Amino acid sequence: MPNDDSRLANLLHETRLFPPSESFRKDANFNDDSVYDRAQQDPEGFWSEQAQHLSWFTPFENVLSWEPPHAKWFEGGKLNVTYNCVDRHRQGPRKNKAAIMWEGEPGDSRVFTYDMLGREVDRAAHMLQSLGVQRGDRVTIYLPMIPELPISLLACAKIGAIHSVVFGGFSSKALRERIIDADAKLLITADAGWRRGALIPLKANADEAVVDTPTETVVVVQRVGEKAGVTMQAGRDVYWHEAMAKAPSAPFPAAEMDAEDILFLLYTSGTTGKPKGIVHTTGGYLTVANTSVRSVFDMKDDDVFFCTADIGWVTGHTYIVYGPLSAGATVVMYEGSPDFPGRDRFWDIVEKYGVSILYTAPTSIRTFMKWGAQYPKAHNLSSLRLLGTVGEPINPEAWMWYHEHIGHGRCPIVDTWWQTETGAAMIAPLPGLTATKPGSATRPVPGIDADVVDENGQSVAPGNGGYLVIRKPWPSMLRTIWGDDERFRKTYYGKFDGIYLPGDGAHKDADGYVWILGRIDDVINVSGHRIGTMEVESALVSHHMVAEAAVIGRSHDIKGQAITAFVTVKEGIATGESLVAELKQHVAESIGAMARPEEIIFTAELPKTRSGKIMRRLLRDIAEGRVLGDTTTLADPSVVESLKAQYRESE
Repeated sequence: MPNDDSRLANLLHETRLFPPSESFRKDANFNDDSVYDRAQQDPEGFWSEQAQHLSWFTPFENVLSWEPPHAKWFEGGKLNVTYNCVDRHRQGPRKNKAAIMWEGEPGDSRVFTYDMLGREVDRAAHMLQSLGVQRGDRVTIYLPMIPELPISLLACAKIGAIHSVVFGGFSSKALRERIIDADAKLLITADAGWRRGALIPLKANADEAVVDTPTETVVVVQRVGEKAGVTMQAGRDVYWHEAMAKAPSAPFPAAEMDAEDILFLLYTSGTTGKPKGIVHTTGGYLTVANTSVRSVFDMKDDDVFFCTADIGWVTGHTYIVYGPLSAGATVVMYEGSPDFPGRDRFWDIVEKYGVSILYTAPTSIRTFMKWGAQYPKAHNLSSLRLLGTVGEPINPEAWMWYHEHIGHGRCPIVDTWWQTETGAAMIAPLPGLTATKPGSATRPVPGIDADVVDENGQSVAPGNGGYLVIRKPWPSMLRTIWGDDERFRKTYYGKFDGIYLPGDGAHKDADGYVWILGRIDDVINVSGHRIGTMEVESALVSHHMVAEAAVIGRSHDIKGQAITAFVTVKEGIATGESLVAELKQHVAESIGAMARPEEIIFTAELPKTRSGKIMRRLLRDIAEGRVLGDTTTLADPSVVESLKAQYRESE
């Protein structure tokens, strides 16, 4: 069970409080505190009310049927996601409003109004239908962050086909596993993609992946052209632009989908076992996605929303495509990395497009801290009015840097906790209502009954830690794991009857705010003391010389486990034994002697996925001397080899 030791209160007790300004509160979409009570007392009524922000072909008859662990939301209702995200805006004053403003890594750009986007989606739907895609079929999408990616999602949804996006950084093996599991008949990919000026061979990976799979057709977007050097297989491969040219330009009728029809599969990997195909349905998912952009992100009609995630992950699904577009927003979509061609690329994009809402990862923020404030300072960021974080807990120091150097002290920060399985943000401040604390996701959003419980499923008292759970069903909850309902039951509902267990530990402070401590298994047992990795990482990063830290437990003959910390220092800081001793003492003073790291390894980079998550599994493998698992999702695989060499030298 996650650590509930009182020392957590010392580490996580944050005295700084940032209430919303009166002007922000006055204009916020959600600015009446009673929304929390109303949603708690009548969650079905609350979600029924929120569902009215969507357009339904046929109104739903029943809000919720709940037979744990299976839920049905908005039964009897008929709607189409693409109609809600594109078509209904084309018919009104948003017709010529920018829907997607796309920035390519080499500097090329494209802008799609809602009307232009609708025409592209209709043509793509006709194209897919002509290639044999029908309602209920699975389509795998393996693309870089180019406009054809959201267009493909929306075209599938318009037909009623189920899309399964595979992140463009995944290997051919990972792609193949997902194609086979989904039984996908068609794959959409690109000749190649750009990453820091280098080519990512997507088509070559796809060629390996589809051999002896159910995939009969491969549609190839020409992103790079001749440099990609692709080979097209006759009878199987077709170019996107050629197939689109043959497709009718007439409107494509939106399929009337039942609220419980599947919208998409998205695979998420556990530490062991094959990837889990998370199933999300139409009405419930879109309702919560739409609600959260209006509540958590306070989305207004003139906002420009820049979510820096990849659509290969759920954050991109919900906060680049379905959430903002269903609300008629303008989104910025960027193909490349934040440091190419320069370390100011994000800030250049914010300035160029007048971004008003920025949503990025704590890992990115810590990297920006390491690079220095001179990069954002060189750009005009005055268009920003709201900031968000996602992906992992944010340490207070990174929160404050974001607040001061990006938000210039005037932008509320919404720190959001959620996961692929939940569909949208579950715990987060409402910026017009919630006083925020650096490092805390604060409280569950209206309509979500999240809690921190002990081993017996009982709520812990303030000042204690335990398991994070969601007690009641919500519309965007996963419905099952594709093809493996028993795994769904066991993984998410196996510990507490009828209560969803996300797998994260959390702490509840004296004000009832929730502090996410990371995965339940990210707990180190040192001589009987259970220490959360996030505790030690937060302590290390609170030191003024440290930019980023990742902590793991390795086997120890005497203690059971010992703490190993991999630390990246800020630029210009000299490392050495004196700093090692200083950091060990700093942790001991922050948490207690039992949390003092056994060893500290300084590294210029930490192994991260392309979505910015630190691969602690690989760090554990390095520390234990094990054969490394799959490293194909890493942004820079060479980091691992460098770390292995450093670790051997330190022994």
